[in-house]
Amino acid sequence: MADNEKKVAAGALMLVAGGIIGAGLALLFAPQSGKKTRKDITRYARKAKHRADDVVDDFSDTVSEMVDTVGEKAADILDKGKDLAYDAKKELLKAIEEGQARLEKQRAKLSKLIG
Repeated sequence: MADNEKKVAAGALMLVAGGIIGAGLALLFAPQSGKKTRKDITRYARKAKHRADDVVDDFSDTVSEMVDTVGEKAADILDKGKDLAYDAKKELLKAIEEGQARLEKQRAKLSKLIG
């Protein structure tokens, strides 16, 4: 599961970098003065950085919440004992699935932001 998270993070960073590079190239070929183009590139880069920071923060918060939820569920499972092992497995799987759903929502949100 850690590999999946790394792949999603790497993909998100690649998309952000591609967006920044694409915007920069579009501005370089636009018919306007070089000074104005450089100002536009700087402004767009700042906006992209802020957006990327927000997305990374949201993603980080979601992953952190998921880890906390799974940890809490695991602690609850241990408290219930061996007699409830089957029900506990179902609860843990449900918690993991909920975490995966949250990650998928964040991935979709990231995809929408990046375009």
